[in-house]
Amino acid sequence: MQIERSTLDFLQDLKKNNDREWFHASRNRYEAAKNNVLETASELLVAINRFDSSMGYPDLRRCMFRIARDTRFSADKSPYKTNLGVVFAPDGRVHSPLSRFYMHIEPGASFVSCGVYLPEPETLRSIREAIDDEWETFRAILDRKAFKTNLGDLSREDRVLKRVPTGFDKDSPAAEYLKLTSFYAFKDLDDDTVCSPGYVETAAGLFRIMQPLNEFLNRAILNG
Repeated sequence: MQIERSTLDFLQDLKKNNDREWFHASRNRYEAAKNNVLETASELLVAINRFDSSMGYPDLRRCMFRIARDTRFSADKSPYKTNLGVVFAPDGRVHSPLSRFYMHIEPGASFVSCGVYLPEPETLRSIREAIDDEWETFRAILDRKAFKTNLGDLSREDRVLKRVPTGFDKDSPAAEYLKLTSFYAFKDLDDDTVCSPGYVETAAGLFRIMQPLNEFLNRAILNG
């Protein structure tokens, strides 16, 4: 299973015509794109369960982000997102507080990722404590050859503190990770890869590399 070119074409056209009138006139194209992503995600979920049975089989229709944007507090009043994304979390929630896998489909900007984005303060504290207390275990996950080669490191695209947060030793070997406010790794995928017959295999392979990170973060969250 793969993402169809027609799905990327729809999202590209939506980017150029981001208004309600165009969207409603193109509703059939949207439904086709949505179903294509969900069908691909369903096949990917099967592959994930082969190496992480804790995932189970949540209803992916509830794990897909809505395409309508919440514009109430945004200067950008465009009514629609120009991407389609699906969360893979054991609790089957699109806004799960757990670490999770994620597939993002967007022309020229698709990716897969794993981890926690801007967790709530209590969860953030639990993750930082686990990293500090189990530094050798955490470092070993990030130092694995497959992780380094395919993912590099955790993302630092989001806000990073200038100093180690209060309550932690500023000289901790984990200091640079304690400064993070999000904990995730990701891999960009070009359109040819996303639309190739091997997309599910590629995405599942990357998720398998990310799985020890996912397990570590969820242990920290659930035991925190």
